[in-house]
Formats: sequence, structure tokens, C-alpha cells
Amino acid sequence: MHSHFKEVNLPERKKIVLIAHDNKKRELLEWAVKYRDELSKHKLFATGTTGKLLERETGLKVTCFESGPLGGDMQAGAYIADGKLDLVLFFWDPLAAQPHDPDVRALLRVAVVWNVPLACNRSSADFLISSPYFSGKYTKKVTDFTVYKNRKNS
Repeated sequence: MHSHFKEVNLPERKKIVLIAHDNKKRELLEWAVKYRDELSKHKLFATGTTGKLLERETGLKVTCFESGPLGGDMQAGAYIADGKLDLVLFFWDPLAAQPHDPDVRALLRVAVVWNVPLACNRSSADFLISSPYFSGKYTKKVTDFTVYKNRKNS
């Protein structure tokens, strides 16, 4: 199948979701405190507990979804599919079984489908936040799914 792309312009002020599994929350909080000034330039979202902790530790306003096991990962995924999130910082724990693993996989998958920058650990988050695109304008290419969406059910 031949893919066509469309360009999507990301503004300087990004809509960023921050998510962390229990064993990674402290690491994400330390990272967010370190980069508080940079994060303050953006609109922040997070899953339940992580969002409340981020607000308390950084003093920044965070729009909270439900917690991950209660559907927060799925809410974030829906926001991505609707073009309402520009960046995903998800410190996930690959060594701990999660009751909502299918939701986590779906979130990671939809981020890749829509070509959303995604950091799954501190090193990747450091690379993303140090990029000139983090707080600058960026034009990304996204697969144009119009043909897929408009096909007849057969």
C-alpha cells in the first residue's frame, strides 16, 4: 500500500502528557523538577496520581486524566488520536507486570501511529527536552489515513 503523508505543524507551546508507573514516579518527578522552567512553557497533562504529584512537586498546573489502571492511558491515547497531544513522556516499568498492560501497549502504539515524539525513559526525555524542537515550531509528517477511513466495508 502506498502511503501518503500530511504535514502537521506543532506550535512552540506543546501539549505534553507525563505518565509514570509506580516504580518510576520518583524518577519522573525528579526529572520534571530539574526541567520545571522548560516545562512551564507548555500545557501539561498526566494520568491521575502522577499529575497530582507533579503539581505538588513542581507547582505547575497539570490537567489530570484518570489513573492508568482506571483508563488514564486510554484517555491519553484518545487525545493523541484526536491531535490533542504533541508529546508523550512515559516512564514505564518494563520489569513489573501491570494490570493495564494492554492499555499501555495501545497508548505506545497510537503514539507511533500518529508520529508523536515519545520518551519511555529518562535518557530519551533528556534528549527530547534538549532538542530545539521541544519549545520551537516543528512540522511533522503523519500518514494520511483518509483512504483508509473512506474505504468501503467489504
